[in-house]
Amino acid sequence: MATPRSVTLERLTYTLAAPVLAVAPNLYPDSPVNQVVQLAGAAGIGGWFLAAKSGEPGAGRKILRWSPLVLAAAVDVAAGHTTGFGPCWMDGLLAAGWAAAGYLVMPFSRHTRRRHRPALAAPAPQPAPAEVLEEPVAQPDDGADLLTRDARVLWEQAGMPGRTHIVKATRHPGMQHDMTILLRASETGRPITGLNEADVAAPFGVHSSDVVLAEVAIQPGRQGGPGWMEARITPDANQRRRKAPTDQERWVDKVGSPKGGAPGSELVHKTRDDERGVTFYRAKMADSTETPRIDLAKVCRALGLPEDDSCVFVLIDGSEFLISVFDSPPLSQIFRATRELLTPDAKGMYVCGFTITGQPVKTMLYQHDKNAPAHGLTLGVSRSGKTQFFAIHMAAQSLDGEVVWLGTVRKDEKTTVLGRYIDRQGSNALWMARSLRAAKALCEIRAEMPWPHDGQPHDYKPGDPRCPYRQLNVYGDEFMTAAQDSDFGEFIQKDGEDLTVTGLKYGIGFNPAGQSPFAHNGFSTEMKDNLRQNSRPVIFNMGSPSATRKAAEGTMENAYDVPTIPARYSRSEGSAIERAMRGEADPENGVSTGGVAVIVLDNGRAVLMRSLYADFDTDLSELFPDEVNRLTDHEISELTKRGLWFDWNEPVRPGEFWPEPDEDDEGEGRGRSRRRGGAGGKSGGGRGTKGSGRSPEPVTSPRQALEAIKSLTDA
Repeated sequence: MATPRSVTLERLTYTLAAPVLAVAPNLYPDSPVNQVVQLAGAAGIGGWFLAAKSGEPGAGRKILRWSPLVLAAAVDVAAGHTTGFGPCWMDGLLAAGWAAAGYLVMPFSRHTRRRHRPALAAPAPQPAPAEVLEEPVAQPDDGADLLTRDARVLWEQAGMPGRTHIVKATRHPGMQHDMTILLRASETGRPITGLNEADVAAPFGVHSSDVVLAEVAIQPGRQGGPGWMEARITPDANQRRRKAPTDQERWVDKVGSPKGGAPGSELVHKTRDDERGVTFYRAKMADSTETPRIDLAKVCRALGLPEDDSCVFVLIDGSEFLISVFDSPPLSQIFRATRELLTPDAKGMYVCGFTITGQPVKTMLYQHDKNAPAHGLTLGVSRSGKTQFFAIHMAAQSLDGEVVWLGTVRKDEKTTVLGRYIDRQGSNALWMARSLRAAKALCEIRAEMPWPHDGQPHDYKPGDPRCPYRQLNVYGDEFMTAAQDSDFGEFIQKDGEDLTVTGLKYGIGFNPAGQSPFAHNGFSTEMKDNLRQNSRPVIFNMGSPSATRKAAEGTMENAYDVPTIPARYSRSEGSAIERAMRGEADPENGVSTGGVAVIVLDNGRAVLMRSLYADFDTDLSELFPDEVNRLTDHEISELTKRGLWFDWNEPVRPGEFWPEPDEDDEGEGRGRSRRRGGAGGKSGGGRGTKGSGRSPEPVTSPRQALEAIKSLTDA
């Protein structure tokens, strides 16, 4: 075998350089050759130092590589310091030894390449034994199409992820890369486990978000279950979905997702009503047993809608719900009251307003299913629309032939106008106390009134032409304020509570109104429960959305979602952040929400509506009947006998509400006596006290105990 050229050249260099090292220092001491050799030796020593200091593998090989230069310099120095060629030709022997060491070791040609042995010393290369590859299990030729075969090749190259086999690959219509692959476990009877979206995405070079795994249903002619799986690979569709999603896709991704505004829901359809200027999103829960949990603001952001509580509303019905998006606030328009709308039907129902969707909302004058009148509960702050609602409700009652009394705490224009079309109207706490006392006495009178068909008294039956008296509706506007009156509040609260409990049997309905339905403001729990069960409460703006919701929930049997009533309807214009950066003022307030109310229907569901508008600046006679409905002569006669029928605007009569003090009582005693009594005279509705001259009644119930405590005013 031929010697490598590098080895031959290195050996030739050692052979030619050895005589020079022996002769030059002796014959030519000042020759530049000696300086070159010594500088090369110094460079070799530097190489030794750097190799030893680095600490890297192969330092010994580097030191050996620099050794010929260092040894050559040593021979040159030694030859220069000896006399002649030295004793016994020592200079020649050193040079020959140097050449022989380099000739045998050959540091440059053998050690300049790592992990390399000289070609002559290296054993002959032996061919590596061929790796025995296991033959893959041959899949039977099932006549698969080209797409399926190509997919199988990619799947097998990936190592059969999840120990599965591709049964069939189906391309999606109109798509270049989208497909659905049907997988089954390689071993019969083994379920597919440990397979995820990334395992499927890797062989086909798509993102894991473009893969959806689904179970395979059992079909005729094909197995299913845990041993089968379907993978939908849709990179093209997902790219289009991200850029221009459909309504269904946007709902699934941003609304019905676990972190969306209505998790677990799916869009049924989206419709547009151009005539009314509204877009409807009808949706339902995927699981019909679940109740929708809707974050309306989050839904609006997901669908790119303005977060405007005056234009976007939600209506929930079981597992379904409807989101209505209006171009302009739907409840800002005015629905004028007409006699046609206010005329009640055979069941005592009439239209009192319209919802956001334009549906008429009905309330009741009497309870046809219970054979009883209907109470009324109207709540709201000042200027919210309570008196307007009173007007249409009284008009409907009057059109039905019923008698109406209206008592308020203070006189105002609207109540005075209403007084022209109803039986009686007054504007102070004394008048309200007298009206409630008279209505309570009417319960006793009507309980004894004989009916003409058999001469026997009966309970009131609405709509029965044989009934000898008309339904009476007693209104108490600002009832909570009147119930806290220092002189007559005690009588108003007690008689109003009694009337809500006993009045229905005798055709008397009580209609209080105010700003709170809670006990500490005049409503006892018993009174509120009777009003709630025998009416459709109407709650106008209570000052804030939270107060409105609290008041509505207090009148509802079940805690349903209560719609929000803002202070005003104002469209959201532009970005608040951009206005702040430009230093611009926010838009002005919009339309007032006076007349917008939440009505609680019989099933406990709260509905947002705008009540009908009665214009007090015009003649209201077109809404009311031509003649005012009055009590019968018999009822007036009986009330007169009891001293309860007169002009209720008169000052307090002696002994009317509390017993008059004796003439010899002092002023301080006279004041105490006026506060002790609750009865006296002919009212028949007060409480016995020491001042009344009657012995106190025995306490047999918690209510009587409470009344006894209240009577101890000087305790």
